[in-house]
Amino acid sequence: MTRRSFVSLAAAMVLALSVSSAGPAADSSFQDQETPKIDLNRATGPELEALPGIGTAIAQRILEYREANGGFKKAEDLMNVRGIGERSFLRLRPLISVGPMGVNSGS
Repeated sequence: MTRRSFVSLAAAMVLALSVSSAGPAADSSFQDQETPKIDLNRATGPELEALPGIGTAIAQRILEYREANGGFKKAEDLMNVRGIGERSFLRLRPLISVGPMGVNSGS
């Protein structure tokens, strides 16, 4: 390895370490502040449709499940809705919450 190659490699490593140590911490705190979670027991159809991978049909199934079962007891209950598998649930998990059923649940 030539001296020039070694210096280039060292510079690239320093750059990679500085970006990775500053980037994720700043990004995660920013993301937490910016994105409020959607409450499955209170969300309206359009609010559910704003979630990634949730269209009109699945949003309607979520509302129907909520009505038929007295609401969601835990976030994992979302996988009981046809069209929501484990992979979809894991993608949605950081974006959803489950609160108590409200009087105006939006269904």
